[in-house]
Amino acid sequence: MNNVKVLIFVESRYKINRKRIKQTIQNTINKNQVSGPVEISVAIVGDRKMKELSRKYKGEDKTRNILSFSQVEGEEIKNPGENLRLGDIVLSFPQVINDAARDEMLVDDKVDELVEHGLLHLLGLHHD
Repeated sequence: MNNVKVLIFVESRYKINRKRIKQTIQNTINKNQVSGPVEISVAIVGDRKMKELSRKYKGEDKTRNILSFSQVEGEEIKNPGENLRLGDIVLSFPQVINDAARDEMLVDDKVDELVEHGLLHLLGLHHD
């Protein structure tokens, strides 16, 4: 088991399965063979906060389901030396609920999917 530190911040009104988020991150780290201690933060916010972040960092005046902020932009990561701060994953819970309904998925499953997607970005693995 890797030394993975996951910090989770949740706006109080949202019910989140923290243990499951941590497990999803651990599984993704293992699957991508990242070794060494890593740290990731996950924030669960509302649409207003997400829209604010989207405007500030993406220049878009809209909410979105996920944003990820890498601390090590661009390079692919496999074997960090000391504790590596990968970055932050921010989910808009109202958007996650909408996406889950649209895709006929459980909310927890959609959270897992998005957290994994965001983490792959932080690991420098981008989709085409």
